[in-house]
Amino acid sequence: TWLGPQLLLVCLLVSRSIAKEVSEHCSHMIGNGHLQFLQQLIDSQMETKCQIAYDFVDQEQLDDPVCYLKKAFHLVQDIMEDTMRFKDNTPNAYAIVRLQELSLRLKRCFTKDYEEHNKACVRTFHETPLELLEKIKNVFNETKNLLEKDWNIFSQNCNNSYAKCSSQGHEWQHSGSLDPQLPGFVFRLLVPSIILVLLAVGGLLFYRRRRRSHRVPQTLDSPMRRPEGGPLTQDEDRQVELTV
Repeated sequence: TWLGPQLLLVCLLVSRSIAKEVSEHCSHMIGNGHLQFLQQLIDSQMETKCQIAYDFVDQEQLDDPVCYLKKAFHLVQDIMEDTMRFKDNTPNAYAIVRLQELSLRLKRCFTKDYEEHNKACVRTFHETPLELLEKIKNVFNETKNLLEKDWNIFSQNCNNSYAKCSSQGHEWQHSGSLDPQLPGFVFRLLVPSIILVLLAVGGLLFYRRRRRSHRVPQTLDSPMRRPEGGPLTQDEDRQVELTV
């Protein structure tokens, strides 16, 4: 009987020490060195207009900053693994490895939500590598600031926010899914029609011109022609008399 309260007290002390350790760990897990790694990746990128496609959180659909970062955190992990690839044994490759290790350690600071890994609130972006890296750096920087203020802030349940975002996405899909395709459909329908009209008009003009070209010699020759044995006109009589 006397051992029960003591065990309970020991458990409470241990849990408090673990919570304190986790809080200190999460609050200072993202350091300035990690942000410098990201800045190094940004500075070493070639300026280009070429774009890459990747899936990321649509901030217009998900305006809650905590839920946005929780969703973005898992997507950043996928992007670093699948999209951000550099030659082995280079400074950029080393920076990516360090950032991936950081992401694995950060998992303990994020509680899991039911709809965390689905496509709710996510859309495909087409941006340059530089824009992608700027976005990832912004995610790490905002996560660092929130963890320093409240290490437990990412325990917030975001299932309702994701569900609302998902329903908005379905409404948009039903109401506006045809809009992006409509210009292409109109273009594909309009171009052949214009070509057919131009061909028809060109054929008609060519036919009329050819028909007119056949008529002109006949009209020019008709006054000069006279049936054999026909009477001379007065002008022709005068010409004959003058010649004689």
